[in-house]
Amino acid sequence: MTTAVPVFWSPRIGALEPYVPGEQPHIQNLVKLNTNENPYPPSPNAVEAIQRAAANGLERYPDPTSLALREAVARRHGLQADQVFAGNGSDEVLAHAFFAFFQQAEPLLMPDVSYSFYKVYAQLYGIACELQPVDDGLRIDVEAIAARARRGCGGIVLANPNAPTGIGLPLSRIEQLLASCPDRVVLVDEAYVDFGGESALPLIGKYPNLLVVHTLSKSRALAGLRVGFACGQSHLIDALVRVKDSFNSYPLDRLASAGAVAALDDEAWFKTTCDKIADTREGLSLQLEDLGFDVLPSQANFVFAHHPRRDAAELAALLRERAVLVRHFKQPRIAQYLRISIGTREQCGVLVQHLQEIFT
Repeated sequence: MTTAVPVFWSPRIGALEPYVPGEQPHIQNLVKLNTNENPYPPSPNAVEAIQRAAANGLERYPDPTSLALREAVARRHGLQADQVFAGNGSDEVLAHAFFAFFQQAEPLLMPDVSYSFYKVYAQLYGIACELQPVDDGLRIDVEAIAARARRGCGGIVLANPNAPTGIGLPLSRIEQLLASCPDRVVLVDEAYVDFGGESALPLIGKYPNLLVVHTLSKSRALAGLRVGFACGQSHLIDALVRVKDSFNSYPLDRLASAGAVAALDDEAWFKTTCDKIADTREGLSLQLEDLGFDVLPSQANFVFAHHPRRDAAELAALLRERAVLVRHFKQPRIAQYLRISIGTREQCGVLVQHLQEIFT
């Protein structure tokens, strides 16, 4: 039996530290609160659209420009289709953006506590980056990033609301960063914005250096379809298209596009689901605080919490033994925190019940 030998690898591959996704195990009666998936099914209109698309046209390639989806995004957010780029999940969109905009002579700036895939992209493309420390409350230090950017940088990337903390920034703070870095792209990853954050999409017409990235995996409950998009002025979108067409001209299939368009157009389902998640989040936060947890203020579909008298890794392991999954990160500054996705009210009730049993 032959074993793969690293001698065949390209030199950079051996040094890569790939992103580690949240666990997706097959456990009976699992309460899965570790990967920020929506606990509710997608819009029935999306499911019907996917079924119709499956019955007609799969022998043909999809539209390489994803025009129908881009028009749906533009229609919802008051943009033009040429201000929208669609990709195979927001992770692919982010990867293309890193390649298109951040390979610069100066370093890319990002918070030290944020979505860990950003550092992976930087390493993959050989992009130098500087991690800017969040403050003692794990909030993004906008003043420090802006001051550093004014001395020259390759761009700024941040999640808003931030991941894994869930803390959001107001638009005034985003504008401060845009003004501090006028000659480089400021990328705002808004994967969780629909659960209570303030979107930067209305600023696109004003700032030529703003790129906003969204996903349909969270608020639209379409994680299984892998659909994401970016919005910005047309010169930024043109750069992303150049990267896409040098990588994969057909990133979105017919089923994904059809489901995504129908989901975006179903405003009633979207609002009802987001409201339910926000309501459950507030209730869970209070219950965790009653158990002695310190819970950060969240505008996302998860909470970030630590218990001053219990080890986070141990708690995650004890919960897993009880078929409840939460996410624990080993990163030094947040190693005593748990990120808990917001499930249904019943799922969160199971979590709290097991925590009560662990603490007694």
